[in-house]
Amino acid sequence: MKLSRWLVPRFKLPLATYVLPFAMAAFAAVQMSCTAQEPADDVTPPPPPAVFQNRIGSDQLAFLNDYAGRPEKDAFKDKRLYKLFKQFVPRTEYHYGHDMPLREASETVLDSKSLPVRIRDGRYVTVATKEGEYLSGRGFLWFDMREGIAVGGIYFHPVNGEPTPTLAIFSNQLNQTSLAMSQLPAAFAQDLAQWILEAGLKFVSPRYFIPANGKKYVLVHDEDYCWHDANHPAPPQDKCEELNAEGADADLNAAWFMSKTHNAANATAWMLGPEQAAWVTFRDRSCGIGPGSFPCRIRLTRRRTYAILR
Repeated sequence: MKLSRWLVPRFKLPLATYVLPFAMAAFAAVQMSCTAQEPADDVTPPPPPAVFQNRIGSDQLAFLNDYAGRPEKDAFKDKRLYKLFKQFVPRTEYHYGHDMPLREASETVLDSKSLPVRIRDGRYVTVATKEGEYLSGRGFLWFDMREGIAVGGIYFHPVNGEPTPTLAIFSNQLNQTSLAMSQLPAAFAQDLAQWILEAGLKFVSPRYFIPANGKKYVLVHDEDYCWHDANHPAPPQDKCEELNAEGADADLNAAWFMSKTHNAANATAWMLGPEQAAWVTFRDRSCGIGPGSFPCRIRLTRRRTYAILR
């Protein structure tokens, strides 16, 4: 896939009201856009949807309906869910305070304060936690019972030199090594955003995905936080552009970290070496400071991210 296709905003997310400082309030739906705008002045189609393989039969997921509204821990104790969980978690070492199997790290963050199991539209299931003592870890499992898709996630504050806080999603059903949020199901993006709000997480942060090969890759922000439809008021331009700039910065930091650690899921490295620090200085001098600098900052940052990922 041509990486430059998705290193620009195209996944349009209606931004509702802001809660200071720059937190995003709940919103009803995530909508997808097929329009794109390239930093190099050419226009290309949006990237294709992610391909999920080895899907789970709907009959194997139907039991999740029994847990609607019940605590996450009740569902996770069910042997049927735990069996599915073991199937779709990639086998790899993950650094959660120290190296451990990804499955163990996920179990750890799922063994914290439960949220009620949420089932939306009779098919989308979110099993999640909202508070963890160790490194502020939280986790979730997400299922599309109709399509047989399963995705998990871990959010925490690393202490190993990795950009922090960090969000990693994972699934053995994925085989791709480049991915942007717009390529994942819109329903997943909506439920992920809802979980971020309910769990009180930082809305824009470095994020990754771990497919079946057990490596870790940048999950690119291609949301446009300034987009809104005719039924929603326009968000404050300076604040939504700041979120777009934060997304570009998060991708750059994540790309730099993974380039130095060779996409290892248990990577440890200290950030912002001399080369990267010099580039940040160059960008800030070129673009200036303040809200008026955001378009320039986003453009240069995304080009730098593309160069690193390429």
